[in-house]
Amino acid sequence: MARRPDRIRIEVFGPASEAKTTEAAFRPSDDAIRSLARLIRRQMAREQFERARALERKKARLNRSGPMR
Repeated sequence: MARRPDRIRIEVFGPASEAKTTEAAFRPSDDAIRSLARLIRRQMAREQFERARALERKKARLNRSGPMR
């Protein structure tokens, strides 16, 4: 089994020697936020689909067990 480190290593980066544009400075966090938003959006769509399927199954079950003619 691989040895696990006792402590978490956190690397701290100092200020860049060259000036960065605002867009370049925020790009890593923007990418992370977009990835998280995409995951949340997919989960919401999955839950909405499951609710719709459950409602369809319930309606079909009620139609099958409806009154006999």
